[in-house]
Amino acid sequence: MIKIIYGSKGTGKTKKLIAEANKNAQDAKGLSVFITDNKRCMYDVARNIRFIDVTDWNVAGEDALCGFVKGVAACNSDHEYIYIDGVARMSGKDVSELAGIFYMLDKISAENKITITVTFSCDEDKLPEFVKKYV
Repeated sequence: MIKIIYGSKGTGKTKKLIAEANKNAQDAKGLSVFITDNKRCMYDVARNIRFIDVTDWNVAGEDALCGFVKGVAACNSDHEYIYIDGVARMSGKDVSELAGIFYMLDKISAENKITITVTFSCDEDKLPEFVKKYV
């Protein structure tokens, strides 16, 4: 399952994502991973959630981000949740250009029974069609 959290910049998307991650981590039977491109919220994420700052791994661009998420999912078969904060920002593209990433995330989620939650900055009236099915 893929969930999305969207809204304009400064509307609290990251805080919602952290709250959801921390809540789910209390009862999770599998592993949780929080992927972002900065360390600002590192201490807000529960300790039992693996926090990954992609800048530590020189991840830049859509292909690198796709490969990185695939690697995270592949490294352990016990993943239950993956949280990605700022997928458009990390890929360097507008959300309207991210159909490939969402296809890949959908496939990873379905094949591995991982719930993937993604944030990006976009107003509701500008959501692309390929994203609307996750709303």
